[in-house]
Amino acid sequence: MTTQRHLVRRLMLMTGGLVFAAAIALVGAAQQAGTAAAQAEAARVAIDQDDIGGVVTSASGPEAGVWVIAETSDLPTRYRKIVVTDDRGRFVVPDLPSATYKVWVRGYGLVDSQPVTSVRGRPLALTATPAPDARAAAQIYPADYWYSLLQIPPKDAFPMTVAPFVQYGRGGEPQVAAGGRGGAAAAGRGAGGGGGRGAQGTVVQDQVQWVQTVKGCVICHQMGNKATREISPALGKFDSSIAAWDYRIRVGQNSNGGINGVSALGSERALSMFADWTDRIAAGETPAAPPRPQGLERNLVITEWDFASTTAFVHDLIASDKNNPTVNAKGPVWATEWSHNTIEMLDPGTHITASMKIPLQNEKERQQLQAALTMQKPSPVWGDEAIWEETQSAQHVAVDSRGNVWFNARNKLGSGPAYCKTGSDNPFAKYDPIDQAGKELNFYDPKTGKFTLLDTCFGSSHIIIGNDPDETIYASSGRLGWVKTRTYLETRDIQKSTGWCPTILDTNGDGKIGAYTRPNEPSDPSLDRMVQAPGYGVSFNPVDRSVWWAVQAYPGAIVRVQPGANPPETCLTEIYNPPFKNPAAPGVMGSQPRGIDVDRNGLVWTGLAATGHLASFDRSKCKVLNGPTATGPHCAEGWTLYPTPSPKFKGVGNDDINAGFLYYNWVDRYDTFGMGANIPLAMGTGSDSLFALNPTTKQWVILRVPYPLGFYTRGLDGRIDDPNAGWKGRGLWGANESRVSWHNEAGKGATSYVAQFQLRPDPLAK
Repeated sequence: MTTQRHLVRRLMLMTGGLVFAAAIALVGAAQQAGTAAAQAEAARVAIDQDDIGGVVTSASGPEAGVWVIAETSDLPTRYRKIVVTDDRGRFVVPDLPSATYKVWVRGYGLVDSQPVTSVRGRPLALTATPAPDARAAAQIYPADYWYSLLQIPPKDAFPMTVAPFVQYGRGGEPQVAAGGRGGAAAAGRGAGGGGGRGAQGTVVQDQVQWVQTVKGCVICHQMGNKATREISPALGKFDSSIAAWDYRIRVGQNSNGGINGVSALGSERALSMFADWTDRIAAGETPAAPPRPQGLERNLVITEWDFASTTAFVHDLIASDKNNPTVNAKGPVWATEWSHNTIEMLDPGTHITASMKIPLQNEKERQQLQAALTMQKPSPVWGDEAIWEETQSAQHVAVDSRGNVWFNARNKLGSGPAYCKTGSDNPFAKYDPIDQAGKELNFYDPKTGKFTLLDTCFGSSHIIIGNDPDETIYASSGRLGWVKTRTYLETRDIQKSTGWCPTILDTNGDGKIGAYTRPNEPSDPSLDRMVQAPGYGVSFNPVDRSVWWAVQAYPGAIVRVQPGANPPETCLTEIYNPPFKNPAAPGVMGSQPRGIDVDRNGLVWTGLAATGHLASFDRSKCKVLNGPTATGPHCAEGWTLYPTPSPKFKGVGNDDINAGFLYYNWVDRYDTFGMGANIPLAMGTGSDSLFALNPTTKQWVILRVPYPLGFYTRGLDGRIDDPNAGWKGRGLWGANESRVSWHNEAGKGATSYVAQFQLRPDPLAK
């Protein structure tokens, strides 16, 4: 076509209408010939009666590595299936339910094609539309590519003292911190730590801590999507972009997280940074283009189902038992919903969704438990409407071998049961009394449709089911807590089924836990040492049955607890910091573990959210495991850091710090996806992606979700529906879990959705 256009231009310069008419006829004939050739090529793609297949071409010829999207509203919920073209532009969208579909093309370097209406069993010759300029092409880039345009202060600007940190509580009242540790730590609900703060000003120690706080925004939603990189006219008119940003961070419910994050960096400097970012984008600056899918990435099949409400905050999804991924085969997938206190369900076989309200022990307490969610300024989307309740804040979820759906959520007011507290004769309470309750453990039985609310002692952030005979659920908090689920289901005796351990290091090196000092007491080399290690992600090591959790601070840590034969006395704790300003690992900088998982060989994997690494930790390489020097930085040799494939922020130079945010990570122990056993994956939460690492080749496979833009996943699960069905019988399961689904491509009215990822042997497998 390029040659034909050149010929037309030459002929147009020649005199004579007949010559020009001949030129037009030549181009028309060439276009018709190209269309006929594409249709012939599409007809040669082998498909079944429940597939749609064909070819994608543009004026440049076949378009390789672009997405073909088939979408329908004919089913009980909106349904989409997405595939990638091969090196000849061919595609097959396999195994579609009976419906009428809109089929179209999206790809880097293109603008979206006009949808074509089709039914199954029909070959299609789709025409891709090249983007007219870089700005048009960039509109479909992942959010972290846009966020990478943020200008980070240079290294030599730190340590930096900024204005006093102002903390806003859930009631909306400002409080200037009078002292203590944390600094940028408090921003973004645990975004960082380790600086100093007080009435004289906040000290940001280094560039990593600044980035960690900046990324704290992504704990709730993507930064860099269209809703955040542009100043919406719906916000109003302002004298400056700084004023617009000052207004923006105050809109809607729960705006205090954004206010606190900006305050931790010094409001004036932070608002100037974000204003400069959006101003440059408004003036036409665009990020570099991401690569199109290559290799295994072209074999990906993504299936999506909309579920939950337009204001839901889906937090985590589960499909099967972590220890046996054939449990619940072909069954529903389940998710916890934070803002409306529900369990959400999708049945992929029938495309039916459902929502179950989580009960309270005393329903009269519901209004009292409801969070005091303030609104300084009305939302540009929802106005003054209060759209969230947050009574119970259901968070993490797991499935046991019976198919029960376990989750953590508040189920009552007040403190925990008496057996947990000071003065109880419970052996765990004698060793470590718990006088203040946290989120309780609960479960839903799909067979009976009933909830069971447990009165547990310890709080929890995330939960995991071990592969021990008791199917013990372990919970991460400031201590290790557990419930033996088999014992509970047989006896319904929660006190008999539960236990917990404080986190105490064997710092005197005698191989057991004895008398210990507390964090606020002077250290004593003859005594063990309790450490403050609030847990986030949690995992179970199937090799030695130890439990690991992530401490998402600055620079953070991972913690190992071995309960031993007679807990709590036999509980042994170890703590390991990622390499960060460590002389034993010069030049290696990793910060903020959040997720954590352990493969079948006992290798620990954790996503370092601040610096954008997926890190492995091999405890067997440690020269020291306990004793007076085993306090965190003592095993740099156990760590290996892999930078994830996200672009770097402006201003970070050659460091590995990138703009990506890893909310969590997960290990595919049983090859539920198809890349092999023990494949670690990181959630590219700001990148519309899952990042799968091949540990042998050290190469990344990017599982990108191109539509709807804004795919934001916190957790992941894998399930084998049929071990004899090849790629069709297995897959990964995630969900769009943004706090604000209206930030997605569809805007107001968009919902969360479930996404299944399957890996076929080639792009044309059907």
